[in-house]
Amino acid sequence: MLSKLKDYIQFAKLRLSSLVVFSAAISFLTVSPHHDLNKLVWLILGGFLVTAASNGFNQVLERETDKLMSRTMNRPLPTGRMSVNEGITLATLMGCTGLGLLYQFINPLSSLLGLLALLLYVAVYTPLKRKTPFAVFVGAFPGAIPPLLGCVAATEGFGTITMQACILYSIQFIWQFPHFWSIAWVLDDDYKKAGFKMLPSPGGRDKASAFQILIYTLFLLPISLSPVFFKMSGTASAIVITACGLAFIYQAQKVFNQLTVNYARNLMFGSFAYLPMVQLAIMIGK
Repeated sequence: MLSKLKDYIQFAKLRLSSLVVFSAAISFLTVSPHHDLNKLVWLILGGFLVTAASNGFNQVLERETDKLMSRTMNRPLPTGRMSVNEGITLATLMGCTGLGLLYQFINPLSSLLGLLALLLYVAVYTPLKRKTPFAVFVGAFPGAIPPLLGCVAATEGFGTITMQACILYSIQFIWQFPHFWSIAWVLDDDYKKAGFKMLPSPGGRDKASAFQILIYTLFLLPISLSPVFFKMSGTASAIVITACGLAFIYQAQKVFNQLTVNYARNLMFGSFAYLPMVQLAIMIGK
């Protein structure tokens, strides 16, 4: 029983799903005028289930390529601990339940956004990963939906996409490029075993890839400061965001100058810290 539970946790990618839900919850608290805790609970639960379903369907589709990579070969599907039918059933149940909760307890638009994120991630981004590096750009659209979902959950009726929602969406959208490309740099050898094309340059770990990482990291700083410009947050937030942005740029510059896996790994860990710190700063600073 315990081993099966561990498989389900791995199938849902618990840590990744929790990070996604954190982004939605923080955005909800940033824009919500009333901080409705009931809505927040349903947002967390529904958002988690939809994200877990996306991760599950992704593993079903990539079960053969997962066998080829060191970091994924011990997942439940490649090892045979979970059957394909079981995986599809579990992902479907999580997806339908999550979308139903968002529709019933939040609003219809939040459920539609959850469905859009799931479909884009599973049906478009996942198959594109073996065809073109452009997949990262495509994947950034559903990947940035969590803060949008959180903002829409704070609105009434059918749901509304506000300017605040678009601003928070844009931050997470741009952040994903240095985030995923730093991961791709570290795991490039493993990705090549499965035929995944994740780095932006055909040359892989080269100056061209590093340059694009640096450019997006530079562009991320003014985008992250836009909530301050639009009076969503205050001066203290601007100071924190600027400090985080400069540290992130420094890490990206190191990758550009040295082209090493170690510096890319530092950037990867920096990206994990950057987004929640900036989102918290915006929320607290309002």
